[in-house]
Amino acid sequence: MKQAVRELVIGTRGSRLAVWQAEWVQARVRESEPGLSVSLKPINTTGDKMLDTPLATIGGKGLFVKEIEDALLRGEIDLAVHSMKDVPTRLPEGLEILSIPEREDPRDVLISRNGAMLDQLAAGSHVGTSSLRRQAQLLHVRSDLAMHMLRGNLDSRLRKLEAGECDAMILAAAGLHRLGWADRITEYLSPDVCLPAIGQGALALEGRADDAFVRELAGRLEHRPTRMAVTAERALLERLEGGCQTPIAAYATIEQDRLSMSALVASVDGRRLIRETIHGAASEAQMLGVQLAERVLARGGGEILRDIYGVAP
Repeated sequence: MKQAVRELVIGTRGSRLAVWQAEWVQARVRESEPGLSVSLKPINTTGDKMLDTPLATIGGKGLFVKEIEDALLRGEIDLAVHSMKDVPTRLPEGLEILSIPEREDPRDVLISRNGAMLDQLAAGSHVGTSSLRRQAQLLHVRSDLAMHMLRGNLDSRLRKLEAGECDAMILAAAGLHRLGWADRITEYLSPDVCLPAIGQGALALEGRADDAFVRELAGRLEHRPTRMAVTAERALLERLEGGCQTPIAAYATIEQDRLSMSALVASVDGRRLIRETIHGAASEAQMLGVQLAERVLARGGGEILRDIYGVAP
């Protein structure tokens, strides 16, 4: 085991948002351990390299984390900062999610060029998104819209909107808030309209399971209600064997040690959508996530996923 006095190297993707998130963790660590040297190491991931290909067609899991996890396992970095929604439910042996800080706003938002809200967009309007989950849910409520799949980082997507490549786009509120761009938001979409991605708005601090020093350090940023909510969401995702680009959504909230979670599975065109809700003790988050997944499957979600995967989950 390494000595307590050491440098902490944080690994991150190189996008503007990813670096902001890593710098936020860096600042919190410095506040809690003023004498510690904390540096950032940007790492280019597979998902960052393949910007011209829709995520849904690339396939596989961990497109935005694998290279960072490899660096952790090689000892090149001590801590990785990810967007939780990018992290597969099964981690490489020897790695763990050491800490989950308090969640940002998990909702999706609409940004339109002319200030129109979702129900005001003209029929045939081109709406950009990087997510089949968002596409399916928007088409479910507005089948007259033309969905346009986008790639690129948050700032490059906003430039595409300004350049007129689409009339509006759907993005995560969390990223816009973190970068100070909330004033660009036209409308916050209710989870009743667009249920968030699993873990959306939450960060994952991943490290080596046997590194007690980093575990203790990262643990100072832990937010238990967020941990329980995300645990339930990820348990559902694992049972459904879904990736970040499958039309699966779930959002859990914690209030007075009670957990409430809604989840859905939809066809890519939005014509079929199965949605269920569960309530229970927050301490049973893992079990509740699995139970909700079973409800969704039993109501027809299994048939939808069979059509997508080719086999039943």
